[in-house]
Amino acid sequence: MSYSAEKIKILEGLEAVRKRPGMYIGTQDESGLHKMVYEVVDNSVDEAMAGQCTEIKVTILEGNIIQVEDDGRGIPTGIHPDKQVSTIEVVLTILHAGGKFENDAYKVSGGLHGVGVSVVNALSEWLEVEVRQEGKVHYQKYRTGIPVAPVSIIGESSGTGTTVRFKPDSTIFTTTEYLFDTLASRFRELAFLNKGLKISITDDRKEEKQSHTFQYEGGIVSFVEHITEAKHPIHKVCHFIREKDSIIAEVAIQYCESYSENIFCFTNGINNNLGGTHLEGFRAALTRTLNDFLKKDAQLSKKNTITLTGDDVKEGLSAVISVKIPQPQFNSQTKEKLVNAEIKGIMQTLTSEGLVLFFEENPAIIKKILEKGILASKAREAARKARDLTRRKTVLEGGGLPGKLADCSEKDPAKSELYLVEGDSAGGSAKQGRDRFTQAILPLKGKILNVEKSRLDKILANEEIRTMISALGTGIGDDEFNIEKARYHKIIIMTDADIDGSHIRTLILTFFFRYMRSIIEKGYLYVAQPPLYLVRFGKEGIYAYSDKEKDDLVKSRPNDKVVIQRYKGLGEMNPEQLWDTTMDPTKRVVLQVKLDDLVEAEDTFNILMGDDVSPRRQFIEENSAKVSNLDL
Repeated sequence: MSYSAEKIKILEGLEAVRKRPGMYIGTQDESGLHKMVYEVVDNSVDEAMAGQCTEIKVTILEGNIIQVEDDGRGIPTGIHPDKQVSTIEVVLTILHAGGKFENDAYKVSGGLHGVGVSVVNALSEWLEVEVRQEGKVHYQKYRTGIPVAPVSIIGESSGTGTTVRFKPDSTIFTTTEYLFDTLASRFRELAFLNKGLKISITDDRKEEKQSHTFQYEGGIVSFVEHITEAKHPIHKVCHFIREKDSIIAEVAIQYCESYSENIFCFTNGINNNLGGTHLEGFRAALTRTLNDFLKKDAQLSKKNTITLTGDDVKEGLSAVISVKIPQPQFNSQTKEKLVNAEIKGIMQTLTSEGLVLFFEENPAIIKKILEKGILASKAREAARKARDLTRRKTVLEGGGLPGKLADCSEKDPAKSELYLVEGDSAGGSAKQGRDRFTQAILPLKGKILNVEKSRLDKILANEEIRTMISALGTGIGDDEFNIEKARYHKIIIMTDADIDGSHIRTLILTFFFRYMRSIIEKGYLYVAQPPLYLVRFGKEGIYAYSDKEKDDLVKSRPNDKVVIQRYKGLGEMNPEQLWDTTMDPTKRVVLQVKLDDLVEAEDTFNILMGDDVSPRRQFIEENSAKVSNLDL
C-alpha cells in the first residue's frame, strides 16, 4: 500500500475532537460524560474567582440535557478582530481560544488548555448559548460543534451572565445518563473552595425533583469541619493563606482521634485527585515542621528518641490544600495531577511558615499532635512486623497463599475472580460449584475487625484481614501497596441476605475504602446479589431477587399452586443452586462498587462504623423507610 502526501489527513476545526475525544476529556464513559459539565461550570467558577460571579445554577433537564447559568460578565459578544465573527462563536468553535492564556482577563483559572467549552460543543448532539450583556440577550445554536446560524439578539436583559444548554452525543459516549450525586459532589467542593459562592443543582428528570444548594461562608475551614464532623477532632482547624511569586496557597488542617487520612487537593478550583507538586510540598513541610517542634519539646524528645516519618504524621489528618497559580500545568487535560515543578518548593516554604505561626500561638495543640504522631510511630513499627506475615512468597520460595484459599488456575488477573464468602458452609458450596479455571474462593469466618476504629498494627493482627491481603497480593500501606500486583480484577463480596450478612459486607467495604481504595477506583470490587426466594410452581422453580419480583411472580400465575422458600443464608443452597443464581457469569447479578461522591462516602462510613452512636441512630431513623428487605 502506497504512503504518499494525499494519505495525510488534516482535521479542521473541532473535527479532531470528535475523531479522538479521549485526548480531550480522558474517557468516553461516565467519567468523560461528567467532565463535560465540569468544563462548562469551571468557566463560571473562573468568573467567580475574578470577583464577577455570585451564583451558578445547574439543571439536569429531561433527556439528560444540561443547563448551566451564571450571573458573570458573559462571554464577550463583539466581533473578534482576527476571525471577523462574534467572539461567542470563536470561543465555542475554536480550540485554544479563550481569555486564560494571558493574565489580563483572569489572574487565575481552572482552565489552562483553553479547550473546555469548545470541546463540550464538539461532543454534543447540539448546544445553545445565551449571553446577557449590555441589555441584550445574544443567542447561537450549534450541532456537533457547527453553528446553525450566526449569533442573533433574541431579547432584552437587565443583568449579565451566560447560559449554556447541551445534549451529549450518544454516538460518542457509552452512556449519557448523568448521576446527580456525582455532580453534586463536585459542586459541593467548588462551593467550599469559593467562599460565599452559591451553586445549586436541580434534577428535573423525575416527577419528584431532587435539588441541592451549596454555599459556605467559611470556605475551606467549613470543608475540613464537614469532613471531621464525626471523627472527634483533637483541636480547632489550623487555617492560613500565604502568597509568594503570585502563587497563593490556602491550607486548612485538623487532626482527629481516627486513624485514616483525608486530603483534598485543588488547583484554581480543580480537584487534583492524584495530588501533585503542591501535595508533595505540603507533606514535606508538615513532616519537617512537626519534627522541629518535637526536638524543641524537651519532655517529649527525652522520652521518645524517634524521628517522625511522613506515615506517622498522616494518621488522623484531614486537610484541604488549595493553590491559585497563574499558569498551572497538569499531567493531562483531565487535570488530575499538578506538575509545575516550582510549586513544590514554594508550597513547602508557605506551608512551613503557616504551620510554625499557628503552632507557636497554640502550644497545647502542637503537643497533642506530636503525642499522636509518637503513638503512630510506635504502631507503625508493630505494623511492619505484622505486615511481614501478609507478604506472599515468590514462586521460587515456595507457596505463600493462605491455606483456606481455593485459588483458580487462570494466571491472568484480568480474567480471574475472587469471591469473599461469608462462612465455611457457603464457602464449601462455592468451592464445589465454581468454575475452577477463573474463580477463586476465600471463605471468611465471622465478622472481620472494624478498621474504622483500629490502627494498622491491630488490623494486621486480625487473621481474616491478613488472609485477604495475602490472597489479593497487593500488599498494604502507602509504602507497599501496589494495585498492579492485584491477583484478581474482579473481587466479589458474597454474604447472606440478612442483618449479619449486611454487617459483614459493610465491614469488608470499610476495609477496602480505608486501606485499598485503589481497588474500588479501578472498578475491581463488586457485591454479589444472591436471590432472596425460590418460588416453586409445581416442579418449576424460579428465583426472585427482591420482594417485588417475588410478588410479581405470584400475581402472574394466580391459578398455580405456589410454594415460596426464603433464603436466609448462602449455606442453604447446594453447589448447583449457588452456581445457577450467584456465580454463573451468564446469569448472576453483581453490583459494582463505585465512589461517586468521596465526601459523602466518607461521611457514611464515619456514621456507620465510627464511635458515635447518635449519628448512627439518626441515620437509621432517616433511612429505615427505604429498607425493602429486613431479616427479623
